[in-house]
Parts: sequence; C-alpha cells; structure tokens
Amino acid sequence: MTKTFNWKIVSRTYGDLLLIESLFMAVPTVAAYLYGDPDGGAFAVSTLITLIVGLIAMRVGRDAQRRVSEREGYVIVALVWIVFSVFGMLPFYLSGALETITDSWFETMAGFSTMGATVIENVEVQSHAILLWRAICQWLGGMGIIVLSVAVLPLFGLGGMQLFAAEATGVSYEKLSPRIAGTARLLWGTYVLLTVLETVLLNFFGMDMFDSVCHSMATIATGGFSTKNTSLMECSPVIQYIVAIFMLLSGINFVQLIYFMRGNPGKLYRDEETRWYMGGILVGTIVLTIGLFVYYTWIEPAQWLNHLLSGNVLRGYAAQAEWAFRNALFTTCAAITSTGFASSDYVLWPKLLWVFVFLMMFTGGASGSTAGGIKWVRIAVFAKNAHAEMYRRIHPNAVIPIRFNGKPMSQTATNNVMAFMFFYMLVILAATFIFIACGISPGEAFATAVSGMGNVGESLGQYGPSGNYANFPMVAKWVMTVVMLIGRLEIFTVLLLFSPVLWRK
Repeated sequence: MTKTFNWKIVSRTYGDLLLIESLFMAVPTVAAYLYGDPDGGAFAVSTLITLIVGLIAMRVGRDAQRRVSEREGYVIVALVWIVFSVFGMLPFYLSGALETITDSWFETMAGFSTMGATVIENVEVQSHAILLWRAICQWLGGMGIIVLSVAVLPLFGLGGMQLFAAEATGVSYEKLSPRIAGTARLLWGTYVLLTVLETVLLNFFGMDMFDSVCHSMATIATGGFSTKNTSLMECSPVIQYIVAIFMLLSGINFVQLIYFMRGNPGKLYRDEETRWYMGGILVGTIVLTIGLFVYYTWIEPAQWLNHLLSGNVLRGYAAQAEWAFRNALFTTCAAITSTGFASSDYVLWPKLLWVFVFLMMFTGGASGSTAGGIKWVRIAVFAKNAHAEMYRRIHPNAVIPIRFNGKPMSQTATNNVMAFMFFYMLVILAATFIFIACGISPGEAFATAVSGMGNVGESLGQYGPSGNYANFPMVAKWVMTVVMLIGRLEIFTVLLLFSPVLWRK
C-alpha cells in the first residue's frame, strides 16, 4: 500500500511555478510600456491574475510535506505545462492579438512545447510585448519548466530527483553535481550563456537588439518562433550561418556541452549519441547540398566545356555552391533539431529533397538537449537491436548484448526504446486520422502529425515554411496541442496519467 496522494505539495509546487511565470510575464509588460505598445494593460492584468492565483495555490499547500514521490512527480510535470499555458494564453487573448481562446491556447502551447507553429498570419504587425512573450514561452519550455524550478526553488530538496527524471528527455540523464539542484543550475547556466552569446553575435552582425533577443531565445530552445513572416529567409548569409551553428549546438546533450566547456572535449567526442547526431547533420547537409546544386545549376553535357572555360560562370557556380551549402546546413539543422526556422522554402525544392527534409524531422537531437523528435540514442538502440535480431536468426543460441558508449544496455532500457517507438508512431497515426477527418489532405495530415509529435512546427503544403496554422480546423488545433504536449514530454509522462496503477493506493 502506498501513501495517500500528496495534493498539497502539488498545489504548493504550482503556486511557486506560477510566481515564476508571473515574473517572466512582467518582462513583456515592462517592454510594452517602454515601446509604447497598446497592450501594456492586458499584460499587466495577466501578470496580476497569474500572481494572485499563484499566491492562493501556495497558501493552500503551505503546510505540505516536503515529499515528492514518483506519482506526484509525474502529475506535477505533466500538468504544469497545461497550467502554464492556461495563464500564458491570457496576454494573447486579453490584448486582442488572437481573437479566440482556441487560437490563444494553440499559440501558447506551441510556445511552451517549443513546436513553434503559429496561428498568427502576420507576426510583423504584432506588438513588441506579444513577440517577446512568444519568445519567452519557448525559452522557458526549451530547457524545461521543472528543470528551472529545481534549479531555483529550495522546496524540491527532497523531490527534485523525481521531478527531474520525469521531465528529462532521452533514455537516461547524467548528474553533474552530487545534488540534482546543482545539475539543474549548471544546465540553466549553460542555456543562458548560449542565449546571450548568440544574441551578441546576431546584434554585432546587423540584426537589431530586439530581434536578436527573440531569435536567440527561439534558437537555443529549438523553438522556431520568429519576429518575421518569412522567418530568416531575408537575413544575411552571416546571420543564417550563426543561427545554424547555434541550432546545431542546441541539439547536443547539454551535459556533454558542459564537459566540453570545462576543458574535456574528449568526452563529447567519445559520446556515441553525439557521433550519431553529428553524422545525421553531416549526411543531411551533404545530400541537400548536392541535390540543390545539381538541380539549380544543371546544364546539358554538350555545354559543359563552354561553361568551364568562362570565368564568370565559374564564379557563378561558386556562389551557387555556397548558397546550396548554406541552405542545406540551415535546413538540416532546423529539421533535425526540430527548431523549424527557415532560410528557404523547401516546399519549393524538388519533391525528393523536401521529402528528405520531412524524414529528418523524425530524428530529433540528442537526449538531454532542447530538441524534440525521437532522439538519436533511441535510433541507435533501435538499429542495433534490429541488427542483433538478424544475427540471432542465424545463431539462435548467441548472447548478443546491446552496447551503447561501450556499456551493455539492460533489457529494460531496450524494451523502453521499443515501447517508445511503438507509441510514438501510434500517436502520429491517431492524429493523422483525426486531421483527415477534419478535412485536411492525407499528405498534409501525416506531415503535420509528425511535425507536432516532434515539436518541429514546419510541415508540408500550406503548413510549410511560408505558411501558418491560422486556417487549421478548430478541432484539429485542440488535438494538435495534445500531440505537442505528448511529444514534448516524450509520451510516457502523459500516458501514465491515464494509468490506474498510478492512482491506486
């Protein structure tokens, strides 16, 4: 028999977290008055409501036992994203930036889940406060709301491990400090450092400070919300290269990045998942570079000699090669890391190339990163297990352990990966059928379900890099927000809420 569910600690936790959200909400409130935006009042009211409810929740749980079991941990982690989105949508709705609760909810959940899909048709007419709040939502959701709370709140001294484990992405996580709060602080410190560094570089190379801050938050969170309708398509090549590099960095396990910054680059190089991830980036970039260059520069073989003898043509080829490489690198990083930024509308590329981009959306970054998707550790384990099964067909009595980073994986961990892959595809298929029932074409329905589950944002067709979700059917929007949440919390944390075992005394 387990102890009674500790609802007071849940209330106390949500109270503390809402105080944190109100503090972050106050930032665009101040920005609204500094820039003379008309929605300062809406943000002030939203901040006040969030603060008051947070104080009430803290009051209710004031004498809570400082104990967070796995049950409370899963409930807190799964529902905090809903709680944050309920209050996070208030500025969008009260300011009139979005006219319906459905759209306000969709935009907020797309922010906190870092999916980056938007229902705003023209973001460039939105106020500074709205654009900044969109960026902050993604930034908070990128590293994780719970990881932030464990880092700054002493309340979780006895329960931080359960909360951290419930929100951590991938098969496993690694502690950098004897106390889990210390690990959380190091992760968030690295997160802030990367955000500041990218902001400085973007501003130095020509992007104004406000746009630099918003794009940096979205990049490091692998979110994709932009302050421009065309994302980064109209930015300079230097800006696109900077964003591509930081997208790549954000897809690496942050623990490995910390070891690297501590002067231990060998640990990053030896990490098997990092090698799989970088291999995926390399293959994607090479394939797209070759495809783009050949498609846009193809000439008849009979004319090759004349072109090769022309200096202007050679310079043109060099420029075309750079363009192809830059867009290939950027698009590969955006797809694999689930950031969703765009330097070019890949839907206008040859079909074979944009299908390849779509397939990369399945992969995701490394575990322990801010990227969505399946994660490369699972892809590696899945591939190794498939290879081992083929070998066992030939040698039935052979004992073939699945090794990762030189260590044998337990059968439990391998089963976890297989179950994850099954449920991942099951959710995608279920969402696809619902989207088709709502009137979306089968191709766009499947691509959109994959995008939502991987928290990518971009899809195909009218929901591609140049499109938005403003005309997405209402029922489909609500279903998509559920898919976003399941994808962000990697399935099991959400599904466990519906398991009788979790609630059984």
